[in-house]
Amino acid sequence: MRPIHRTLIPFLAAATVATAASPALADFDLTILHINDFHSRIEPINGSDSTCSTKDEAAKKCFGGIARLRTAIEQHKGDGPNVLILDAGDQFQGSLFFTTYKGRDAAEFMNMLGFEAMATGNHEFDDGPATLADFVNRIHFPMLMANADLTAEPNLKAGILPSTVVTKGETKIGIIGLTPRDAAELSSPGRNIRFEDAAPAVTREVARLQDQGVTKIVLLSHSGYEEDKRLAAAVDGIDVIVGGHSHTLLSNTDRKAAGPYPTMVKGPSGREVPIVQAASYGRYLGELHVTFDDAGNVVKAEGQPILLDASIPEDAEFKARVAELAKPLEAVRNEVVGKVAGPVDAARENCRIAECQMGDLVADAMLDRVKDQGVTIAIANGGGLRASIDGGDVTMGEVLTVLPFQNTLATFKLKGSEIVAALEAGVSQVQDLAGRFPQVAGLQIDWSPQTLPNEGRIKAVRVKAGDAWVPIDPAATYGVVSNNYMRNGGDGYAVFAEKAADPYDFGPALETVVIDYLAKQPATYQPYTDGRIKNLDR
Repeated sequence: MRPIHRTLIPFLAAATVATAASPALADFDLTILHINDFHSRIEPINGSDSTCSTKDEAAKKCFGGIARLRTAIEQHKGDGPNVLILDAGDQFQGSLFFTTYKGRDAAEFMNMLGFEAMATGNHEFDDGPATLADFVNRIHFPMLMANADLTAEPNLKAGILPSTVVTKGETKIGIIGLTPRDAAELSSPGRNIRFEDAAPAVTREVARLQDQGVTKIVLLSHSGYEEDKRLAAAVDGIDVIVGGHSHTLLSNTDRKAAGPYPTMVKGPSGREVPIVQAASYGRYLGELHVTFDDAGNVVKAEGQPILLDASIPEDAEFKARVAELAKPLEAVRNEVVGKVAGPVDAARENCRIAECQMGDLVADAMLDRVKDQGVTIAIANGGGLRASIDGGDVTMGEVLTVLPFQNTLATFKLKGSEIVAALEAGVSQVQDLAGRFPQVAGLQIDWSPQTLPNEGRIKAVRVKAGDAWVPIDPAATYGVVSNNYMRNGGDGYAVFAEKAADPYDFGPALETVVIDYLAKQPATYQPYTDGRIKNLDR
């Protein structure tokens, strides 16, 4: 329990008037500058979330980048008497910078930017605990994750804390970190880390902080917007939630926003908890102004995400350092590997709920590569597609931005019933825009999101038989191609790990497969969708 409940404030205020000797209660103002899901976008990005070209830059169509972020942070450090700079997770993965430097560049820049805490995102585990441990050893601020047992990973246990306390003036602010409950499915943390539900972990840390006299508590949550709303409603003692993971834009002015900034959710004690998130890829810097009363209750919360467009100049020092780090990448990045007739869409809000152009391209390329091995079905995860591509020449750098995970092709055999079960898992979390949504080739799927998850959302599956499409045979065995991450159970595809016969996880790199597929096209590749995945409720 808090030392002073909000409902007692009027009585305390009256007592202050009556007793001149009693000290007046003082409000505490805090400004939170925050980012999330930066995903190695060290350089500015274009409208498709890929690296900004010289042409885009000349047209002033570039966003974000670490140098522009520094300018924005410096511009807004004076917007309040107490400023807290936070990252809600997923610095890793997404560009050649991560592929080359494995987080060393991110640590360098974040230290200089003055970050004070960071949540552990699921993608921080993409290269395993050793790479994350190296990053943790380099940063000058705490990395946080309350909902995981790190006992069997001593290098991480020493460096990743469940919570921390930051002091501003004489006021202590508790910060609790969260990672997704299903991080083991979403990334590669290994078998030594046990993840738990968020609510009990947060409840435990809130109580521990309050026992230390900390009455102002920020939840730095890499859990997703919907989960954050559930936590705000379920767990008492949270004052502010700074979120990530779902790449959600919250705004009071942008019609595409998923909700207001901040989104206010009533907690168990009746107090409203402000929730914020700032989209992704460094396109925005979130700025939240919060006023606490003396008891630690939020009495005011307002702010907005700041669009980091061309009107914000890039910091000269950071820009020079970025250029220096980029030199070894240029030859690889600028190699033209194909040509497309128009933009190839890989928007998160499309590829995680429906068939999309990039999904068809990647799945077609996978199937084409192994069709001579008797494989007839390709299944890829929509969350593995990280950027769209503009029309025209396609460079190696763009392909690596789309497919940054260094996955390999995996081939195996499954029964028809097991393929249907895998697809059922794939469509089970569309409401959360989960990355498991299947992008396919060699299949036609009819499904309905109106059915409860894992209770028959998949209504029909058809496979190719000559020139015809016929219902999949539950008892027949089919050759399947996916990627090694999914084949080992990633993104909820446990059936691949448990039921696959004759698996081989060490095929060519997925980016190489797509590059080779583009190169063999007789003409410029034309992006398309053909209705292979049908939502029956649309």
